[in-house]
Amino acid sequence: MSHCPACTSEFTYNDGNMLVCSACAHEWIDNGGSTAAPVEQKPLVKDANGQILKNGDTVTVVKDLKVKGSSLVIKVGTKAKNIKLIEGDHDIDCKVDGIGPMQLKSQFVKKI
Repeated sequence: MSHCPACTSEFTYNDGNMLVCSACAHEWIDNGGSTAAPVEQKPLVKDANGQILKNGDTVTVVKDLKVKGSSLVIKVGTKAKNIKLIEGDHDIDCKVDGIGPMQLKSQFVKKI
């Protein structure tokens, strides 16, 4: 078995074509121990329930969210359609029904 490239733990296991570290939950593709450069991977973005999100998905908000710099509140169950995944702390760029364009954190939404 390979050691984890993130934390160097020896406790890893196969999950399909991926290897997973049981210590830090890092996932990567096993290149068979070759010395070739690893393939650049985009980090997976998961919702509050652990489902993988992708561009174009529709999500709902799982808790009331205050809009910074405003008195508006995004209520539980509010839909955001046609999301776009971006880099950064707020990893979803979308248009929220009744509010407008906004960036959200994936931990506060669930995929429909």
